[in-house]
Amino acid sequence: MRLFCVNRSEYYIIAAGSLLGVALKREKYSFPVGKVDRMTLYPLDFEEFLWATGNRALAELIRDAYREFAPLALHDMALDLYREYLVVGGMPQVGRIYAETKDFNFVLAAQKGLNDAYIADMAKYAAPQETIKIMAAWGSIPAQLSKENHKFQYKVIKSGARAYEYELPLQWLESAGIINRCTRVSEGKMPLTAYADNDAFKIYMVDTGLLCSKFGIAANVVLTGSHHMDGFKGALTENYIMQVLVTNGIHPYYWTLQQRAELDFVFQDQQGSIIPLEAKAADNVRSRSLNSFVKRYDCPYAIRVSAKNFGFENNIKSIPLYALFCLTI
Repeated sequence: MRLFCVNRSEYYIIAAGSLLGVALKREKYSFPVGKVDRMTLYPLDFEEFLWATGNRALAELIRDAYREFAPLALHDMALDLYREYLVVGGMPQVGRIYAETKDFNFVLAAQKGLNDAYIADMAKYAAPQETIKIMAAWGSIPAQLSKENHKFQYKVIKSGARAYEYELPLQWLESAGIINRCTRVSEGKMPLTAYADNDAFKIYMVDTGLLCSKFGIAANVVLTGSHHMDGFKGALTENYIMQVLVTNGIHPYYWTLQQRAELDFVFQDQQGSIIPLEAKAADNVRSRSLNSFVKRYDCPYAIRVSAKNFGFENNIKSIPLYALFCLTI
């Protein structure tokens, strides 16, 4: 590639690698500093899922409703498609299979194939002694998200596990683009990085479809909103929101006030304002934590993402789950 840069500069070269971030950190690879623009390819978001499934007009209506912050007439239809997206996820191959077949059995088979491929890549790119720990950390994610507060605990990986043993495996998973990490902040003040507690964090998978398949959650349970999923509905919703925020270039944290309050997401906008975001899987939107944060830090406004339609009341922007792709900073 260096030869192209020096001798054939009129050509544009695109290179892709599923674990490029990991490979470039290994000693046997060099990197042409200053000659490469790096871009991250994320899973399809919900808008792109709508495009792929023949619902481009609905995507435009959602964007129009967001601009006007007016209720969407096709709210229930959009929610149904959002639930489909949770199951299918945004991996391109899986999305193509669903668009062509509308068969969740084929979707599940493709997702399991991708999860197996991740495991194979772990063995390929990591040293043997690291691979075991990486796979153990990766395998613990469902159990981590099943806990009430979703905070990552090393003891869930195995009894007696310590941070120094598994911090590098977690960094490997992040570099590979397989997980997203959300760190706790002790204060809702600018800059948030100054108040980050790197020892307290949550781990989310990069794709809700892969998460559902890894958990073995049947498609109909998600699509119907069955009460059998009540214990995990919040975790799946948070994973989806984390995925959207990262894709949109937003660096989210979460906030706790001792044992009295916890807010799902907090981020800093381009004006330097601290914006709290609360995640709700359904339309029950009462929350003391959000109100506590707003009063404590005098936020310009707050965001609540839920199954409710668009609205703006008490300085809280209500954004439907399906419209979060419109959020920018």
